Amino acid sequence: MANLIQPKATDSLEMWLSYLEQSHFKPIDMGLERIQGVASSLNLLNPAPYVITVAGTNGKGSTCRLLEVALLNAGYRVGVYSSPHLIRYNERVRIQGETLPDHAHVASFAHIEQHKTASLTYFEFSTLSALYLFQQANLDVVILEVGLGGRLDATNIVDPNFAVITSIDIDHVDFLGDNREQIGREKAGIFRPNIPVVIGEPDCPQSILDQAKTLNCQKFQRNVEWQISQKSDRLQWQTDSQPLDLPLPKIPVPNVGTAVAVLRHLPFDVPFEAIYQAVANAQMPARFQSLTEQDFAKFHGKRPLAKVIIDVGHNPHAARYLAERLAEQKSSVGKIYAVFSALVDKDLSGIVEPLAELIDEWHCAGLAGYRGQSGEAVQQKLQTALPQAVSFAYENVPQAAQSLFEKAEKEDLILVFGSFHTVADLLVWLES
Repeated sequence: MANLIQPKATDSLEMWLSYLEQSHFKPIDMGLERIQGVASSLNLLNPAPYVITVAGTNGKGSTCRLLEVALLNAGYRVGVYSSPHLIRYNERVRIQGETLPDHAHVASFAHIEQHKTASLTYFEFSTLSALYLFQQANLDVVILEVGLGGRLDATNIVDPNFAVITSIDIDHVDFLGDNREQIGREKAGIFRPNIPVVIGEPDCPQSILDQAKTLNCQKFQRNVEWQISQKSDRLQWQTDSQPLDLPLPKIPVPNVGTAVAVLRHLPFDVPFEAIYQAVANAQMPARFQSLTEQDFAKFHGKRPLAKVIIDVGHNPHAARYLAERLAEQKSSVGKIYAVFSALVDKDLSGIVEPLAELIDEWHCAGLAGYRGQSGEAVQQKLQTALPQAVSFAYENVPQAAQSLFEKAEKEDLILVFGSFHTVADLLVWLES
């Protein structure tokens, strides 16, 4: 670190990101003292007149996306900060529904680097940069997606006007605890006194309810204050007095319910038509997404005959939802093949077990980076969890995918999942 060269304002975004990855002595450094001090000195703690903070194990990204689209439809100026990105860093900050060019991020990084008063992790630096970019854009609403947990996450330096918890399950045990009550307590760290909170988790830990009560938050809890249900080709979201008839969405139904609960309880007007159109049209990449001809447009290898679905599900909660979606496909396809990998700190057995009866062959791929692991290591853990599974190991995702592209028949399905990195490695390869 002593030899690390600080980039200039004229250097590339790639150079800055490489610098940010190495500039702090560890990648994750929980605690808000350092970033709070820097944010305060740079006057970044009020990025917009109204801030919505969204925490949860899964569903944060799609909940944020539906909120964003509905608020844009209603005519508000909106900024969203989300993580991780799939392919390009620029995906982490959206203003008025659009990502920003490299030079905007570089200028923001240079400003923060010049004035920071403490060492920052990559995520802390990117969070401050997002807040700075939002301030420059004169927004009405900022939506902050929590990166990890809640109480000690970098986004929690900002006091939200509205807090949201999407779901609670076991993940990031080293940082958040090994049970749902502990994890719930960490997520509820985004609550503030007297603000409204929406809870999308149907089996809500008592720790969340206790925190809401302690802080006198106005609570809107799934299956208590509101419900969401699917009836044939429609959704119905309702409270005791407000049934809403909605179209089938392109994002998971529970997250639609959570986002609609927020939109119906904001202190400013969001017309029903803005919500309806958002539910009909909002979507997120790599959430049970079928690849199209356009996705293969730049690919010069052997294209698959089979249908290819990509999904960034990377924990047991996401895997259970993925299994539900895959089961809907089972009767209409031949074999189901998986290109699978997971980061070394993930609960691999918890991810693969819900899918054991659905996947015919597992093609295990290696991932690079300090949290990555080899294809052989992934295969060994898979065989321990699922001794009867048919599996193969590959050095990387492109090798595993190419093998299946050549093998799978037209009636088959190829699922690429297990991590953001797994899906990103595939998409980068298809475009290279």
